Amino acid sequence: MNTPANDFLQLAGKTFLVQGVANRKSVAWLIAKSLEEQGARVVYAVRSEARRQSLATLLAGKPVFVCDAGQEGAGEKLAAEVAAAGFAPLHGLVHSIAFANYSEGFRTFAETKRADFLQATAISAFSLVELTRAFKPHLAKDASVVTIGISSLLVTPDNYGYMGPIKAALESCARFLAKSLSADTAIRVNVLGSGPLKTSASAGIPGYLESYLYAEKLTFRKRALDTQEVANVALFLLSPRSSGVNGTTLVVDAGLGSNYFDKDIIRLAMRPETPAPPAKVPSSQAPTST
Repeated sequence: MNTPANDFLQLAGKTFLVQGVANRKSVAWLIAKSLEEQGARVVYAVRSEARRQSLATLLAGKPVFVCDAGQEGAGEKLAAEVAAAGFAPLHGLVHSIAFANYSEGFRTFAETKRADFLQATAISAFSLVELTRAFKPHLAKDASVVTIGISSLLVTPDNYGYMGPIKAALESCARFLAKSLSADTAIRVNVLGSGPLKTSASAGIPGYLESYLYAEKLTFRKRALDTQEVANVALFLLSPRSSGVNGTTLVVDAGLGSNYFDKDIIRLAMRPETPAPPAKVPSSQAPTST
């Protein structure tokens, strides 16, 4: 296990559980990889045996457990297995899972089915409560729990469907968990509110590419958020350096949420039929009459 020469984050030698790795593009994978680069030990939890097999090469030699968050009691089973394998106490948990059933095609929010909404809520939001409760006896006294949310709960994108309200439920669960755990522990719970990312999960959202490119234009820097940038902030929240941050949402969106009135976006929205003015040609290159 490598220990960085300057261990500012104080993560070396500590153990973390990361739930939700799907592939190399996953937020969860980049968080886990970054933790290991800081000298931490990472225990992985994936949703199914099939997923574990698909990640066999990526996670070779690493401890991997299966936890289907859609099944009641899965959190308790995972906690018992991780503890029995000798990985306790854990110094932090990363909850990076979400699910929405679009098998029948995308529908408007008003057409949301009860079963779909409840299933998505159980997996995407309440599983944070179940996971934290199950692992509480196996967590260090000052452990940090981080879940991945979205950068704004006020926007209402047509193509996000019922996941917007469910992400709001996730954020609320994190706050109430933080308050509840403070009664007898110093365990912290926070949300990392990420702007749009280029991941395999997001690729399944109808019309996501257009939304992603639009969001990129709204960032201050006119460049989309990189998944590694989200992972970097997650490491801070998992580290003792963020000991004063609890029950909050730390937004990482490259300025997206504060730039709705960007002049370029306004011009494109209000006058889409007007082409951009032609570039001025330097006098030395101006055409001459014949």
